[in-house]
Amino acid sequence: MNNPMPTRRFGRTELQMPVFSCGGMRFQQGWGDSEPEKIEKANQERLEATVHRALQLGINHIETARGYGPSEMQLGWVLPQLPREKMIVQTKVSPNQDPKEFLQNFEKSMGHLKLDYVDLLSFHGVNNAELLDQVVLRGGCLEIARRLQKEGRVRFVGFSTHASNAVITRANATGEFDYLNLHYYFVNELNWGAIEEATRQDMGVFIISPTDKGGMLQSPPEKMKELCAPLTPMAFNDLWCLNKPEIHTLSIGAARPSDFDEHVEALQFYDSIPTTIASIEARLREEMKKNFGEEWVSNWPHALPEHYELPNDVNVREILRVFTYAKSLDLVEWAKGRYNLLGNAGHWFPGQNLKVLENEEQWALLSQKLKGSPFAAQIPAYLHEAHEMLKGEEKQRQSQE
Repeated sequence: MNNPMPTRRFGRTELQMPVFSCGGMRFQQGWGDSEPEKIEKANQERLEATVHRALQLGINHIETARGYGPSEMQLGWVLPQLPREKMIVQTKVSPNQDPKEFLQNFEKSMGHLKLDYVDLLSFHGVNNAELLDQVVLRGGCLEIARRLQKEGRVRFVGFSTHASNAVITRANATGEFDYLNLHYYFVNELNWGAIEEATRQDMGVFIISPTDKGGMLQSPPEKMKELCAPLTPMAFNDLWCLNKPEIHTLSIGAARPSDFDEHVEALQFYDSIPTTIASIEARLREEMKKNFGEEWVSNWPHALPEHYELPNDVNVREILRVFTYAKSLDLVEWAKGRYNLLGNAGHWFPGQNLKVLENEEQWALLSQKLKGSPFAAQIPAYLHEAHEMLKGEEKQRQSQE
């Protein structure tokens, strides 16, 4: 790459954030904490080469978490050797009912990272209203974070989330957070309202896993390749996200130095994003309309209840989301992975899939609860089709992303 890495003002932090971030959840050795002597030399060398490649490209935001196995520890063997003032370092620590335990986990993070301070501290996985309350209520974890700021060990405070748009918007509206990490990409536009509120609050906006959670675009189906040509699906999705000035950075979960290449290549179009992606997006939307009709494509989430409002905790919104893109764009393997996580990932991916509906009576009750949707007559058939297309082996989460 000949041109400098583009940066964007990361909300009220005033940090100049590179449009790509180096996410530290795929280059570490495994997902559980490891003893230092068990880290393989080859793994550590690959991690360090990945970090050096990121910095060479201008990707100076290094992001990790207490929940990413030995990621912090392995980064702690390389980051202190690099120019601290040229890096933006972020870690994430899960909220806790006991703020003292939150503080203990933060101390573990800092001990592993071997840094005097982090630029960005996130409450990791504020995925529902209860967890949000653990953070913001008086005497909660936020008070610990404010103390750490006063001590100079944390510069800015934010949160990462897999919550519903309503919960994220509520969190943003408190005005307590400088930035957030959330999901938003071409196959998931549900959180746009939360991004709009973040913009009103002048928060930094970091997009989690746009490549993998955005359709497993590291290994896209042939149909997606054809529809996105001359771009790759990964490049299209990157540019589609970056076409919105409200979004500041996209996470690249790099496992090796070459994992940055395709993303960086897309930046040759950075100054002409709207004209570059317009015809591709139109083709993708048209293909979706061929399968579902214009009204469904434009309005399918309207008036759908939350999973906890439905019988058996069925997450109808998530099922219809992945089904819509799977059927129209052949993103079936990605959708299967998401569908079979339901019921197995707790608050990180809440609700159940349709296997919990064991008889016609339960299906009828679910259909009754969906009467407020303008597509109430179509949804039951779509749900049956989705289950037949996507059912399979149950999936487990690897980490707390």
